[in-house]
Parts: sequence; C-alpha cells; structure tokens
Amino acid sequence: MQDSSGGVFVNNYKGVQPSVGDLVAVSGVSFPGGYAPCITRPHWEKLGTAPLPAAKPVPIDRLMSGAEDSQRIEISGVVRAAWANGNRLRIELVSGGFRLRAFSPIPPNIDPRSLMDAEVLLKGTVGTTYNAPLRHFMMVTLYVPRLEDFRIRQPAPTNLFDQPLSPLNDIAQYRQDSSPASLVHVKGVVTYQRKGEDLFLQDATGGLEVKSRLTESVAPGDVVEAVGFPAVENFLPVLEDAVFRQTGEPRVVVKPKAVTVAEVQNGLHQADLITLKGRLIDRTVRTIGGNTKEPYVQTTLTLQTTNFVFTAEKNTATPNTLLSSIPIGSLLQVSGICLLANDQGGKTTSLCVLLPASEDVRVLARPSWLTPQRLLASLATLFTVLLVAISWTVMLSQKNSVLKSLVCEKEIAQKELQQAHDQLEVRVTERTAQLKVEMTARKESELQFRAVLTERTRLAQELHDTLEQTMTGIALQLDMVASHFEKNPGNASHHLKLARNLMKQSQVYLRDSVRGLRSRAAEQFNLANALVTSSRQIAGNAGVCVEVETTGEGDSLSEIVEENLLRIGQEAMTNVVKHSDASLVKIDLQFSPQRVVLQIKDDGKGFAPDHCAGPDDGHFGLLGMTERAERMGGHVLITSAPGRGTCLRVEIPIPSPNGNESSQPVTADHEERV
Repeated sequence: MQDSSGGVFVNNYKGVQPSVGDLVAVSGVSFPGGYAPCITRPHWEKLGTAPLPAAKPVPIDRLMSGAEDSQRIEISGVVRAAWANGNRLRIELVSGGFRLRAFSPIPPNIDPRSLMDAEVLLKGTVGTTYNAPLRHFMMVTLYVPRLEDFRIRQPAPTNLFDQPLSPLNDIAQYRQDSSPASLVHVKGVVTYQRKGEDLFLQDATGGLEVKSRLTESVAPGDVVEAVGFPAVENFLPVLEDAVFRQTGEPRVVVKPKAVTVAEVQNGLHQADLITLKGRLIDRTVRTIGGNTKEPYVQTTLTLQTTNFVFTAEKNTATPNTLLSSIPIGSLLQVSGICLLANDQGGKTTSLCVLLPASEDVRVLARPSWLTPQRLLASLATLFTVLLVAISWTVMLSQKNSVLKSLVCEKEIAQKELQQAHDQLEVRVTERTAQLKVEMTARKESELQFRAVLTERTRLAQELHDTLEQTMTGIALQLDMVASHFEKNPGNASHHLKLARNLMKQSQVYLRDSVRGLRSRAAEQFNLANALVTSSRQIAGNAGVCVEVETTGEGDSLSEIVEENLLRIGQEAMTNVVKHSDASLVKIDLQFSPQRVVLQIKDDGKGFAPDHCAGPDDGHFGLLGMTERAERMGGHVLITSAPGRGTCLRVEIPIPSPNGNESSQPVTADHEERV
C-alpha cells in the first residue's frame, strides 16, 4: 500500500485481500521484516476507492540497490524471456545492464514468446528477494497490477530467425553495432543438451554454449538455429535467453578434437567437443534435485594430467555403475564438452568435461596391483603382526611370574583365613547376645515415644476444641457488649452475663480435661443433648437459629467416638458463627448399627474449600476435624460454594459385635500417620 509519503509492505497473507485501487485504513504492528520494514498482524477497513499513485521514474542503479522497496515506480527495458506463470505473465528483462524480473496480467491475444527483444515500459510496485537469515538483498522483482501499466514501446521482430547468421566464434568479437540488447542469430550442430538449461552448438569456427529454458529435446548431430542475447560468463562468451528450432537438415556427426593441456590452459576450446587424457585420482557420486525438479545422480571423475587437474561429469537418472566401477589410478581418455572458467587474463582456472554418454570414457591402462596404498597396507599389517607377537610373549612371561607369586600368597591367606574364621565365630556369638539386649531396649523406647506423641496430639486437639472455642464465644459476647453498652445498657448486661457463663463453662471443660487425664472412668453422657446445649451456647444471641434432629439410638457408641463427635460439632458451630453470617443451622445426627453420621448444614455465605485458610495461616479447625475422623476410621466431607451455604458431613463406622473391626480408634500406627 502507498500514500503521498511512500509505500510499505503489509503482511496480510492470512486475511482477505483488498483489491487494487481500494482506499484502506490499516492498523497493525510495525516489524523490521526480512529486508525492509513492514506491517504485520494488520486489521484493515475499506474507505472507498482512489486512483493509483503516480509511478515515479527511477534510475536503474537505484532500483537495483533495493532502496525503492514497496514503492510504485516506472522502468523501461528489453524483454529477454517471457512465459505464463499460472494466471500471470513472468518477464525477464534487462535495463541499463541490469537484469530484473516482473509479474503482470497476461495481455490478451499475445504469445509470451513474441515479446522477446521487445522494449516495454512497466509501472508497478517494487518487491525484493532477500536472504532472510542474514537480511541481505539479492534481486528486484516488479509487480505490475493492471494491463494499462504494461506498455510495449517497441515491438519485437516479427520473426526472430530473420536476423543475419553469425559464426559461433564471432558473438564476442568486435562489432560496431553490438549492444547487450541486440539479438544474435547463430546456427550449428548440437553436441550436447541439458534440457531446460542449455545446449552446446558447434560449427567450423568453434563451439558455443546456448542458455535456453526451452524443454524441447534435440539429439547430438541435429542442425539447429538459435537466437539469443550475447553475454559473458566466467570471462567466456555465452548466448543467453535463447530460443532455438531445428532446421530439418540432415544430421552431422561431430568428432571430438584431441587437445593438449596447454591449449586448454590458454582458454581455448570453450564449448568444443574435445578428447583429453588423464589419470583417475578421485570419484564422487551425489544425488542432486528434490522438491522442484526430478532428482538425478551426478558422477564426477577427478583426473590429473601432468600438472593440471580437471573433472569429468555425467548425470544419470540412476547410479552409474559403469563409471563407478573404474579403479582409482586408471589412465582414462574422456570425450565431451569442454566447459571452462577463465580469469581476466584468459587463463583457465578450471575445466569440466561434460560427458554426453558413459561410453565416452575409455580405460587406457588399469593401475598396477602394487599401488602405494596397498604397499602401505601390507607394511602396516606386518608391523601389526610383529607387535602382537612381541606383546603376547612379554605378557605371557609376566603372567607366569605373577601366577607363582599368587600361589604363595594364597597359601598364606588360607592359613590367615582359618584363624579369622575361628575368631569370627566367637565374636558372632557375643554380638548376637548384645543385639538382643539393644533391640529390647529400642522397642521399649519406641513404645514410650508413641505413647507420649499420642497424648500430646490428644491434648492439642482438646485445648483447641474446648478452651479455644469457649474463648471465641466469650470474645463474641464481649463484642456485643461493646456495641450495645452506650445505646442499650440492659442488653449489654445480658451479653456480659452470657460471657460470664461461658467463662464458667470453660472452667468446667478444664476440670473435665484434668479429670480425664487422671481417670478414664465411664460417665453418663448423651451425645445429642450435648450437641444441642453446646451449639446453642455458641450461637448465643448472634441471630442464628439451631435445629437438631436425631435418628436412631446411640447407646452402642464408645466414649471416644462420642467425645470426638461432640468436639467436631462444637468446632463446626464456632466456624458458622465466626465466618458464615448464617441465620439457620440444621444439625442431623443419625445412628445405625454400621455407622454414625453427623451433618451440620447452614444457609450462610459459603466459601471455596480449595482456597480456604489452613494451618499455614494459623487456622487448625478443619485440620483438627479431619484428624479426629480419620483416627476413628471415618472421614469428613465439606460441601460449599460462595453464596450457597456450607454442609459438613462426618461418617464414623461402628465396629461389629463379632470383633472383626477393632474397637480401639487410635493405635500406634494411626498416631504415627497423624
């Protein structure tokens, strides 16, 4: 997109694309981009339509620098090649000695090949090709959005092959009218073709490499005409962007020329069919191609003649067994296309012979059996055998001497072992008796420790469930006294009496606890009445109504079960008064031969059980209730949610009369787990 200040690339590859000429408002995130700044994650809104910005003419050197990325520009050039690429026309053109590509709509009733050598004027937006990891600029692409932005200034010749013929050796020589944009018409005999890439022609003056994207197949010996643009590659002449056709003349057999290394080093015989001798010093086989083109196997032979090293290549669809079977060190004669790379002085820096067929390699002499590699291998084997023999002899003599010393040592050790065995029997007897005494003492210590730990845990829960709950009730009554003292002294006096009664009750609890520590004699106790009395005392005048319902008979409950259920109920009522803001509490006590169930349900504000305060925050109520239930083999289930009240359900199993379950709720193992 572009406005009066310039253009920018908007990365909208996942969204719906606006049309060319739409006036849009875009919001997004600025991003450095792969080469130039851009906008990513855009949100755009169409505001209307508007004419495209005027395309500004730019110098070709500035355009090729990448500075005009995402800008609408105007450029003219000569078409080198054009073909349909999907629903767009791809154009390769040259302007001012630079090469660039462009994409535009396909003009109607125009054969893309007829645009070759036409001078065109293009208006479009500049895009860049870059190396993303390095953010390096590579080349320019011009995107032409409309047919009216593609204009032919000077059409191409009606028939490209009407140009006068030039000898193959003359395309790089001086001509007064020569220019990079002028077409050259040549004719020659095909010596080799790589379809879609190039073909090699030869006439009486020499050879020439003709680069062409055409995939029409021609065979060696066919006489063809080619029209293309002269260029220099590796300081050697080539014909680029060429088109060709067969002339229909009879085939001509071209025999390879026998050349010398000196001639090749002077830059002669480029693209000629030659014959050269060399000794094979290396061979590589690799697979080339993949995603965009058919893979092929390239077999490369590295040869040496006098002081010059060159290569011979053959591409096949499958591994080349003929070339792969030639032994290294063989003297070969290769016949193929001479492909050179020269320096500025015309000296050859490398030579590659393109083999038209695998049979163009002849083995003149195979390497002798005793090669330097085999001689070195034989010497290495002999040295290894001698080294192993000497090592074995030395090792055997050392083993014999060591064996003698070991025999003597074993005889001495046997005598010492017998003496040690006799002493060990005596010490084992003594140590066994000592361990028995220590194990007895350790068991007694463990039993004492478990008893102390059990009593400490019971005392901690007793203090929390009696004194702490009573103190909480006293604090609540004193808060009521403070709030009513000035407005209603009589009501305040009532709450002060309740606090005094709770203090007396705490004294009773404390005496009961002391009495329980001194004696565990059975007392007359009713769990339901105790729950009613303690619950209503805790609720007081806090505006909480307590309803108690009892089902079944609880005469079979043990003292410990009754005491723990009472403490759990007191703790639950304390939590209701302190935290729930409830107006009604229902206590349901159910007795059955198998279990006793205590359920306390309120209509308060509720809470989230997973996020409530715990021991780390100084609150031990829920933990104490859970521990009491688990020690008796039962469990506690708390159901609550914000705004829906709270329900606490405690289930304690009752042991069967036949004694299958233990009547003791607390054991040493249970106390260790707590």
